[in-house]
Amino acid sequence: MQVKKTTAGICGILIGSLGIHKFVLGYNTEGAIMLAVSLLTCGIASPIMGIIGLIEGITYLTKTDREFIDTYISAKKGWF
Repeated sequence: MQVKKTTAGICGILIGSLGIHKFVLGYNTEGAIMLAVSLLTCGIASPIMGIIGLIEGITYLTKTDREFIDTYISAKKGWF
């Protein structure tokens, strides 16, 4: 799970506007929403999606492994 946590966190920070970090965690619907919002607005909403991705990426990386697993793997919390 450490690999998923780190990968999702880094993807969220670097390319969060595309929702790739959501796909890494298996949240396909949430990832598709972020990707669609960024693409369908021709990039106008990308900064907003990027901020959401940045916040989520930092959140993923600052949680302990146990908290991360409980929150995002077991409970399937899709947003924040």
